[in-house]
Amino acid sequence: MRLRPIALPNKKYFPNSVQLSIGVLIIAAFALVSANAATAADGVAHYGWLSLAPAMATLIISFWTKNVLFGLFCGVIVGGVVTGQFNIIQAYLIPSLGSEKYAQILLVYLWALGGLIGIWNKNGGAQHFATTAAKKFVRSRRSAKVFAWVMGVIFHQGGTISTVLTGTTVKPIADREKVSHEELSYVVDSTASPIATLIPFNAWPAYIAGLIVIESLAPIVPDEESAIAWFLKSIPFNFYAIIAITFTLLVSLDKMFWVGKKMNAAIKRSQTTGELDRPDASPLLARELSEADIAPGYTPALIDFFLPISVLLGVSIIPKLLGGSLMIFEAFGLSVVSAMILSVIRGMSLDEAFEGVLNGIKGVTIGAVILGLAVTLGNVSEDLGAAAFVIEHTSGILQHAPYVLPGVIMVICMFVSFSIGSSWGTYAVMYPIALPLAFTISPDPFFFTLNFGAILGGAVFGDQCSPYSDTTVLSSMACGADLMDHVLTQLPLALLAAGISIVLYVVIAFLSFM
Repeated sequence: MRLRPIALPNKKYFPNSVQLSIGVLIIAAFALVSANAATAADGVAHYGWLSLAPAMATLIISFWTKNVLFGLFCGVIVGGVVTGQFNIIQAYLIPSLGSEKYAQILLVYLWALGGLIGIWNKNGGAQHFATTAAKKFVRSRRSAKVFAWVMGVIFHQGGTISTVLTGTTVKPIADREKVSHEELSYVVDSTASPIATLIPFNAWPAYIAGLIVIESLAPIVPDEESAIAWFLKSIPFNFYAIIAITFTLLVSLDKMFWVGKKMNAAIKRSQTTGELDRPDASPLLARELSEADIAPGYTPALIDFFLPISVLLGVSIIPKLLGGSLMIFEAFGLSVVSAMILSVIRGMSLDEAFEGVLNGIKGVTIGAVILGLAVTLGNVSEDLGAAAFVIEHTSGILQHAPYVLPGVIMVICMFVSFSIGSSWGTYAVMYPIALPLAFTISPDPFFFTLNFGAILGGAVFGDQCSPYSDTTVLSSMACGADLMDHVLTQLPLALLAAGISIVLYVVIAFLSFM
């Protein structure tokens, strides 16, 4: 087997002297405060403002240095300082990296994802499909982006699946039409989790239903069937997802009235110079996955693309339609196996097939490290009670102005999900707390539905925008974008959608109380 040496995408993932100095200073500042303030005892729900210290340190360092990997590591260190667990390897890294959650991410969403991209790189399946589709549907930058938007809507099963399928499918077309990687990753990311909350043929309704069938909501949500019915009723009030999807379509059509300074610069750069990334960008996708390396003598065909995609969608969805559960992990693994077997049957040597898979796995190594630290930071924030602290300090205002509850809930969900990088993690925290609060303030079904939608959309904001969310990382990876370039170009558009949503929630709730 001929294995080419792999190079990391860019040395930028390792902190330079300035970045290291900034990180050390921020850690030192948090350490000085923590030394005097971190006095929470066992059983205390949170550590006060210090509950937010790891997330804040991560965000400050990540945005200041544009180095998410370094920021995440510093955030974990700060968490160890706050809790007094100075041996962060034993206290946090080993339990998190050895957890079932990270094993699933590593084995399925990264190794299987990398393997699938790698085998497609060897047999030319995705590129061939893209070329064929482009002949019929894509004629320009605009039609390439619209094609990406349509693929995102079609692959609506959820964040990770959508980003993988959409990104890998449309990237060759978009690259040919000189669509900047910032634009492409925004379209892919913004049609991932948002669309999954609007088209309910996936695992989201069942997951959320399991969270809200609780004793305090028994009068209005007696069982899972009624819980799913509430999910369906809330879809028209999921303002963030609706507006985000609309904004993404307008960006794809080049009809968006405002895209932000950084996104505008990316658009102009790709139009005038043809450069898809900034000159000093550090794309997550390694060269092994971004440059075609079709095996000698192999002729790509549409079946090279459609067979593994059909296996992925069929194995993951059909069992659910038959009354079972989604088999996402099995689907990813079998899609890689089917792609390899098909390639060998069609004439590729077994060595070439394995080389493609291994190169693909190596190409997503940085993503694996980032997501591993993201899982660790999420566990640190959970131990510190970050969500409980935020909820506790925003409940007082509701006594005087109950109509602001949906807007406040959305803001809290945005902050929590942005901090932990997970919509489902935010749902697990917020639904059992916020919905009983809304029902206590007003048993009106309309008010209940409004708050349901606010949680649904607010959590998706962080899932889409957080620099350590799996969908954010995988969108950047599948589209070949610099992670922080993706975050900073899509954040203004997402914040605009969120701001409009919050205003709508407050106004509608105010009118409902009149």
